This record gives sequence, C-alpha cells and structure tokens, in this order.
Amino acid sequence: MQKSNPLASYFENMSLFVIGLFLIAAPLLFLTITTDAFVLPKQIGLALATILFFIFFVLKTITEGKLTFRSSPFDIPLILFLIVLFLSAIFSTNRFDALIAFVPYLFIAFFYFGIINIVKGKRQLFFILTSLVLGGVLASIVGIFTFFGIYVFPLEATRVQGFTTFGSLLDQALYFALVLPIAGQFVYSRFVAHRKSKRAALSSPFEGGVEPAHLPKQNLGTLIFFGISFLILLAAFGVTLYLLFTTQRPIILPLATGLQTAFAAISQDTGNIFKSLFLGSGIGTYLTDFTRFKTAAYNVNDTLWAFTFFRSSSFVLELIATTGLLGLASFGFLIFRIFREKAFFLPLLLAILASFLLPFSFTLVFLFFVLLAIFAVDRIASSNKERISEIELYFVAFKKRFFGGNGETHVAGADSQQKHGRFLSIFVSIILLAIIGIPAYFTTRYFLSDLIFQRALVAASQNQGLETYDREVEAIQMFPYRDVYYRAFSQTNLALASLLVQQNQGGQLSEEVQQNILTLIQQSINGGRSATTVAPLTAFNWNNLSSIYRALIGFGENADQFTLATSQQAIALDPNNPQQYIEFGGIYYQLGNYDVAIRQFQYAITLKNNYANAYYNLGHALEMKGNNEQAIQAYTIVRQLVANDPTNVAKIDEEIAALQAKTGQQAGQQGANQQPTGQQQPISVNEPTTQLPERDPEAEIPAPTISPAIPTPTRIPSVTPAP
Repeated sequence: MQKSNPLASYFENMSLFVIGLFLIAAPLLFLTITTDAFVLPKQIGLALATILFFIFFVLKTITEGKLTFRSSPFDIPLILFLIVLFLSAIFSTNRFDALIAFVPYLFIAFFYFGIINIVKGKRQLFFILTSLVLGGVLASIVGIFTFFGIYVFPLEATRVQGFTTFGSLLDQALYFALVLPIAGQFVYSRFVAHRKSKRAALSSPFEGGVEPAHLPKQNLGTLIFFGISFLILLAAFGVTLYLLFTTQRPIILPLATGLQTAFAAISQDTGNIFKSLFLGSGIGTYLTDFTRFKTAAYNVNDTLWAFTFFRSSSFVLELIATTGLLGLASFGFLIFRIFREKAFFLPLLLAILASFLLPFSFTLVFLFFVLLAIFAVDRIASSNKERISEIELYFVAFKKRFFGGNGETHVAGADSQQKHGRFLSIFVSIILLAIIGIPAYFTTRYFLSDLIFQRALVAASQNQGLETYDREVEAIQMFPYRDVYYRAFSQTNLALASLLVQQNQGGQLSEEVQQNILTLIQQSINGGRSATTVAPLTAFNWNNLSSIYRALIGFGENADQFTLATSQQAIALDPNNPQQYIEFGGIYYQLGNYDVAIRQFQYAITLKNNYANAYYNLGHALEMKGNNEQAIQAYTIVRQLVANDPTNVAKIDEEIAALQAKTGQQAGQQGANQQPTGQQQPISVNEPTTQLPERDPEAEIPAPTISPAIPTPTRIPSVTPAP
C-alpha cells in the first residue's frame, strides 16, 4: 500500500468540489447579456467546470508522479459515439455550425470521465447525488415561487408565470422527472427496503445489484433532506405539468414530420448520398434538414406551418438526421451496453425512454450523461474484484524506457517501488491540458463574441447605428465562424448606406459620401456572401443575400439577376415554404414581370391554399396586369380568410371597394368559399424592406459567389445614427 499524498488528496477533493458545485448551479444558470439566455450560459459553465477539473487533475498527476485512469463499461461506446459526432461535423457542409454544436458534447464527455475518475468511494458518490438533487431542488423552488407570483430574480424578463431557468418548461419537467427518483429512492429505502433484508440492494437509488456499502449509512439528517427534496421536486414537477397542459403548451415538431425529415435527410441528399446515409447532415444542423426535407403536407398545420424547427420530434430522430446510421448505431450500442449490465438505474432508464419520445436540449443531454456516469461509478464499485477497472501509468526515469504501467489498482511489485520522474509526468500533463485547451480557447472566443454581439443587438434596438456597427465588427473579429454575425453585419451596412443617402437627399453627394456609400454596400454584400460561406445550406443566409441585392436593383449593375439567383438558391434549400415563392414572385413584381410573378404566387397558394397573403399578392399582380375581375376574386378570398382579423378586413375591404369602383362592378360574393382562420399574417404586397435610389451609371457590385475568404470590415466614421 502506498502512502497517501496530502497534496494529491487536496487536488482530488477540489476536483470533486468543482463537479458538485456545477451540478448544483447548472439548472439555475442563465444570463441576459448573451444572445441565448439559457443554453449558452450552461454550456460555458460546463466548459469552465471541466477546465478547472482538468487543472486539478493535472496537478494531482504531477504531485503523484503517475496518471491514474479508471475504465468503465461505457467508455468504448461513449468514445465511439463522440467519434461519430466529430466525423459528422467534419464532413458536414455547414461545417462551422456542426463543429460549434460538437464542442459541448466534447465537454460533456470530459465531464463524464471526470466523474468516473474522481468518484471512487461511497461518500464521493453520495456527494454527487446530493449535489444533483440540490440543484434540482433550487430550480424547483424558483419554479414554484414564480408560479405563485413570487419572483426570485430582480430582472423584469423573469417576472412572468411561465419563467424557467431552463428556458423551456418541457426541459424543466424532464429534468425534474429524472432527478425526482433519486431523492425518492433514499426515502423509500429507509422506510421500506430495510424490512426486506433479502433485497438489500434497494438501499441505494439503484435498482438491483448494488451493495448497501456503496453508499454511506443514512442518518436522520440525510432522510430529512431527501424527504423534503422529494416533496419540493414533486410539487415543482406537478406545477410544470399543469402549465404544460394549460397555458404553456410546448411547441414540438409533429412525429410524422420528424420521421419523414429524419429518413429523407439520410436518403434524399443527392449531393453526397453515402455521407448523408452514414453521417447525416452534421451534428447540430437539424435546421437545414427541416427546411430542405419537410413535405408540403406540413403546411396544412395552420398552427405550426410558419415555424422553423431547430430540433426534431425526439432526440433519436434528430440523431438520425444529423449523424446518420452511424450516429444511431453508436447511440444504440451505448444503450445496449447499459442494458447488458442487468442492473437498472431508474432515472437513466427514464432518460433513455424520453430520448425516443421527446426532443433533448443541451441541458437534458448533459443530464443523461451525468446519470450514465453515476451508473458507471456504481457498476465499477459493484464489479467483480478480478475485473480490471483502473489503469495506472508510472512515469519513471529509466534510460531504457520512459514509463511503465499495470492494469490493476492494488498490485504491489517492482514498478510500485520505482522512482517517479517529475519531468515525464509534467510532459504528459501538458498533453492533457492541450487536449482540453484547444476547445477551451475557441469556446472562450465564442463566448466573448456572443457577449459583444448581444451588445450590438441592444444598440440596434436603441437605434444606435455606429455602436451597432462597431460591436458587430468586433464580434466578427473575435469569432469569424457564425453566419448570424455576418447576416446582421450585412443588414447594418445596408441600413447605414440607406441612411447616408437619406441624409444627403436634395443635394449633390460629395465624393467622400459617395465613397462611404459604396464601401458600406460592398461590405453589406461581402457580409451576406460570408454568411453563405460559413453556412451554405442555411436558407436564411441566401434570403438575406437576396434581400441585399434586391435593395440595389437600379443602383448596382446586374442586381436584378443576382437577386433572382440568390432567391432561387434559397428556394432550393427551402422548397416547400410558400413564403419563399411570395418573395420570389415579389422580385418579379418589382421588376414589372407580372406573368412570372402571378405563377409564383399561384405556386405559393398550391403549397398552402388558405394563405391569405399569397392571394393578396396574386390579386395585386393580376390588378397590375389589368385582370381586374380575377384580382377582385383573389381579394374576395383574402376577405374570407382574414374575416377574424379586423385590421386586415378593413384593409382588404378598402381595396376591394376601390377596384370595384374602378371597374364599375357591384359588391358581391365572388371566388371560392374559404373558411376564415385565426393564424393569418398581416397582408401586404411583397417589396424590399430597404431600397436605394437608382443610380446612373449603375455601380459595380460583386456577384453572389461564395466568398473565398472572410473580408475585413472598414470603419465608416462619417455615418451618424438616425434621430
């Protein structure tokens, strides 16, 4: 037996403390200074906790002069799962989006291995379970108080009945449902299981195969804590379910659509069928699968048709779409390995069931692997003594070899008597820090850029043009891999260019002002093109680039052709969205090509035959072409569809009356009979949100080719914000 190293024990205890502290804090973490108030803070918290754990683990390794690594029954399945996720990201067309989504999974895996290697005794396991339950209890208290109008946080955004620190009541309900059995089992084991001595395995929160000695003996304080925790969690779970089934019903992609898009994503991608089949579109890129592969039948749902889903109907269906058959197989292998243990942990079983039935956010994926780690620790503790569960590498200073190792925890022999070399332990520790350091570096830059970008959004909401511009430039320079930054930057430049034109109306533009306008327009186009470079399969990016070119029709050379080309690309990536055809038809309407515009509006109606705005735009195109009778018929259908919306009714009645007066017709019912719906958007003629004046000669502007490199923004000091 080797003597205990007090300093090594200290570092080990600090590692355990970091893990427990994050389990307590994770459900409560949210920030209003990030673009995502709920998920991103939890991801950053996980990264920070993992980095701190690695630092203490490395210090322990250096202090002891050896690297101790515990294996678990789920190591190989988890590593295979990670490899598949990474490959799906590397080979994804939207590679940056997929890699950004992969990094949190990497930190989850690090956290899993952290629990495996630090939690070795019964008191350490008890500490982890207590921390997990305590985090759920604190979140439960917030949820209960909020439900009854007692607001814990001083922020105005939190002063609503449905507020949750999870960002979603569905996530909150699932989190409580998975933590609740842990607290309940401690109480159950005290009052029931002790009467069944032959079933002593029930004296822990694990069902079957766990010896009572693996957890500390329960005293009165422990029972009181877990008893109260169970009641609080149960109450919060009930309150959350009440809200979910009454006023805060969750918006979940219908299962039929989830199934269809999942299997279409791996079988209908003509770009690379084998890559899609085996690796999917890339982890975290379900948005592109949804827009590309949803069917026209989805538009029949008047409640959901306008929603764009970032997650599928369930976690497993999302895995199929984004990681292909290999992702499904690796996750299935992990589940198989869990059931092969023949000792079931109820919360983990519930999590597996939920993964097949419901969508998982980052918080739930994290909780799933925490439960898996707890189960793994239990299985190691209850495994046969002959089973190898720990590997130790001793760093020695021999000339003929650098390190040796053994495969058992308690083997005494020559290696255990060797002098441990500090140099090699430091060298290996540096390698370990590099493994965590690379993703930590990019995560830090991502987080800082998000903080900056949020400041840009706040400045934009306050109409501070220059502040918005500067913060967007700073965010792009900090982390140039997010398409949303470029979309926002492109629109900011276009708005500032339009502002310069408005500020100098009625006078001759100076050479400096003209140059600033052209520079802003150039940067707007470059920003839009950069967004399509970062995420070429995201329809939003092509819609954004199309809107930029559309604003330049008459101002820039070939802007009309560039507008049509980019709009067609957006349609190719979102082919069953009727709004895409209204946009496309609106471009032809703007160009005066009413025949093509009419065909596009009619196609939008084919995709959704009760879409009032499609009929409204069709009516205007028909009216501009001179087909007034058909225009009145289209307007009449609009009138029927928007009958429940007084604002739209007043608008369309006025236009119908004006056109009837123009044609000499009498008011009456014409056109097909349509039932009114309560989910209609405001009716309006599709037109550009920004339009620069015509220029003679037209300015030379770049074509919508994908940018070979990300351009460096130029500061325009002479632009002043609008009053």
